[in-house]
Amino acid sequence: MNLQELEKRVQTLEDIEAIRKLKARYCGYCDAGYDADGLIALFTDDVVWDGGSFGRFEGRKAIYDFFAGVSKLLPFALHYVMNPQIDVEGDRATGRWYLLEPCTFAQGSQAVWGAAYYEDRYVKVGGAWKFQEVKLISSFWTPYEQGWAKKRSVAE
Repeated sequence: MNLQELEKRVQTLEDIEAIRKLKARYCGYCDAGYDADGLIALFTDDVVWDGGSFGRFEGRKAIYDFFAGVSKLLPFALHYVMNPQIDVEGDRATGRWYLLEPCTFAQGSQAVWGAAYYEDRYVKVGGAWKFQEVKLISSFWTPYEQGWAKKRSVAE
C-alpha cells in the first residue's frame, strides 16, 4: 500500500467517525426537547426530513418549524441508534442506522416503544459533514403496556 492509498483510508475512517458524531448530536438534540436551533445547524440548505407518518419536510425552515413544535406531540424521547452502516464516497456518504426509541406521546400521556431505521444521506460542506436527507422508516410505535406483539401502532 502506498502513502496515497493509506491517506485515503485514514480520511475515510475520519469521515465515518465524524458522521457518527453528527448522528449522536442529532439524537442528543432530539432528546433535549427537540432543540430546533441545535438540530437545524446539522442540515444542508436543501435538506429533506422524511419521517413517514410523522411527516415529510423539505428545506431548513420547514424542518425548523417541525422540530420547534414536535415536543408538544412527543414531550419525552430517547433515541438509541445502533448498527451503523456508513459508506463514504468523497464528500458524499450514506448511512443506515437502527433506532429504538422509548418515548411519550402527549395525547393520553401514552408511554410508547418505537422501532425504526434511518436511511441518511450526508454531504461535506466547508469541511464538516451535514445531513442532506434523513428518512425514518418505522417498524412499530406501540403502547408500552401492550407491546408490539399485541398492537404495532398507537394509531390503530
